[in-house]
Amino acid sequence: MRAQQNPDDLLTAQELSFRVNPRRTLVEGAGLAVSAGDIVAIVGPNGAGKSTFLRMLAGLLVPTTGSITLDGRPLSDYSAADRARSIAYVDQLDQPDRRLSVAEYVQLGRIPHTLNATREDNERAINDALKAVGLTDRTASRIGHLSGGELQRAILARALCQEPKLLFLDEPTNHLDPRAKGILLSLLLERRLTTICVLHDLALVPKLATHAVLMNEGRVVAFGKTDTVLTQDNVRRVFGIDVLHLAHPTEDRLLTVLDIPVSTPQSH
Repeated sequence: MRAQQNPDDLLTAQELSFRVNPRRTLVEGAGLAVSAGDIVAIVGPNGAGKSTFLRMLAGLLVPTTGSITLDGRPLSDYSAADRARSIAYVDQLDQPDRRLSVAEYVQLGRIPHTLNATREDNERAINDALKAVGLTDRTASRIGHLSGGELQRAILARALCQEPKLLFLDEPTNHLDPRAKGILLSLLLERRLTTICVLHDLALVPKLATHAVLMNEGRVVAFGKTDTVLTQDNVRRVFGIDVLHLAHPTEDRLLTVLDIPVSTPQSH
């Protein structure tokens, strides 16, 4: 899919494909264009190629074909250190060393800036990141003693500590309870950091994302403003379910509800 480019785009991708071998293609012809301040959600069924697409955009996988441009430069021209100063990536499988304190773990986000940041710069970035995620009172706590929601916030703090232009998240709300999901999404909205994330829960996308990428079978089916992508027709065609936008009973806003068909046993 060829994305329409704009001179102000922070990141563009054109016709990306990733082939494991000649007989197995995980992503084919995918593209997008992201401007500063956008929050882009990549959604689709299991096996749609979402995480592979995300990893290519972040420079962690080299596309078989296609091109990626970051800040007007081909992403392939960036060194690993340069890329780490511009991009922070949070994997759904991140497992920090449980023996580290929260402060020690978050401090790892400053590694890309070792050669060009002062001690004061590093301390400010660490403190700002911990404050942003609400963990200033847990700095001495061991990673292994955190709850699931606290751990996810610590992982996000480590990424924020990098001070990236672009934040990549692979299913950041996975395994979180509803309250922890709400806290995490609120943090992302408050930071107003350009973000590209894979989200599994469709109902969360309209609350978070300015734009959405809908994928199916390795291809981008639709890309654009969230409300133009997650239409009833698109969701029904890709997921086989209905998405409903219903009036909130007590607030002046719409609720996104997924109508998931469930077969009930027939009585005899």
